[in-house]
Amino acid sequence: MNEEYVDEIVDAELVEDRELARAAPAPRLLVNQHTALMPGEEIPTSDNPRTTYTERDVYYNEATAQAIKEAEAAESPQRRTAMRLFEAWCAEQKQVAKPCTTKTYTEYGHHLMERGLKVTTIQHYMSLIRTSMPAGKRPDPSVYLMLLRHYRKKNKRALRRKEAFPITLSYLVPMMKKAEAGDRPIGWRDSAMLAFGYRFLGRSIEDVDLDLEDVKILDDMVTVWLAEDKTHKGEEQTLYLHDREDLRLVFRMRRWVDYLASQGITTGPVFREVKRNGTIASSETRAKTATKRGDHLRPQTVNDRVKLWFAAAGLKTDGRPVSSHSLRAGGATDLGMNGATDEELEEAGRWKKGSRIPRERYVRPTKDAKADPFKKVPTYNPEAQAQE
Repeated sequence: MNEEYVDEIVDAELVEDRELARAAPAPRLLVNQHTALMPGEEIPTSDNPRTTYTERDVYYNEATAQAIKEAEAAESPQRRTAMRLFEAWCAEQKQVAKPCTTKTYTEYGHHLMERGLKVTTIQHYMSLIRTSMPAGKRPDPSVYLMLLRHYRKKNKRALRRKEAFPITLSYLVPMMKKAEAGDRPIGWRDSAMLAFGYRFLGRSIEDVDLDLEDVKILDDMVTVWLAEDKTHKGEEQTLYLHDREDLRLVFRMRRWVDYLASQGITTGPVFREVKRNGTIASSETRAKTATKRGDHLRPQTVNDRVKLWFAAAGLKTDGRPVSSHSLRAGGATDLGMNGATDEELEEAGRWKKGSRIPRERYVRPTKDAKADPFKKVPTYNPEAQAQE
């Protein structure tokens, strides 16, 4: 041995080869064919893997990872809201939110019941939460559903739906005129949005997701191309929205779209934020306040504007709440009360074939409210009877 290295040996011990074999092996990857990691995440390990994978098998590349992030950001607002509330509750309870255990899932369902929420609301939230869990790791809903059945029996009021007040033409026209009274760009946008929402019979998210490239304004109608909707997944449609003298859909949409063009906007969202000075807000110029929706309006904005112009026009409801859904309800009610067939209602609102919603939710309540079998009973008037 070279003498200049002798002093470097501090301590050593000779061992047999079989003792080396008993030394703890380096941890191996704990992965299977479903493992997929984002950049920066550590690979889980196992002492006894059946198959050895490398980083190339489990890490998404940057392009795919970015596409996943964009897709997650584009998830429905209702799903994001449901998960945000669930995650906040789990943080308070010091429990894991994703993937959650069946026990955590069941307790959260019971928590919603203790808050006295409607059965339909609880069902909706719990379904969104469960389907947000990773594939193969979704909680068992059987115990939660048992509790919900018991809750349904004990709380009859929790079954009650709060239907939106239908904004029929008799309410819609005064609202549009009120919005246009100041002759301002934001009023032009809102009156176009009201007319379109009523005639399109869409959900507010469908209204604000439309791009200028999807809409064509003709002399007597507005055509709308839809890649899909809630009922027709992966099924494109072209809708023909014929104009009416009272609705003036073509005029109101053209005035708004022409204004966008005067601002240099000919592509992208149809309905956008308008500043106080009348110019169109851009997500590029408001980076600090821009939302994940970019230049597209939030559905909540439609909701707020509908409420604003309903109140501004001095209109009153029968106790049912006013919301953006009132436009869809109003169009369906007007159709049903004026002789539209079930098939015509389904097609106009793009409901599923055979759906009972148009008739039972929008048409029947209005007819029931007007129906009064006691009108057949003569008015009691003892003085008139005495004279006879």
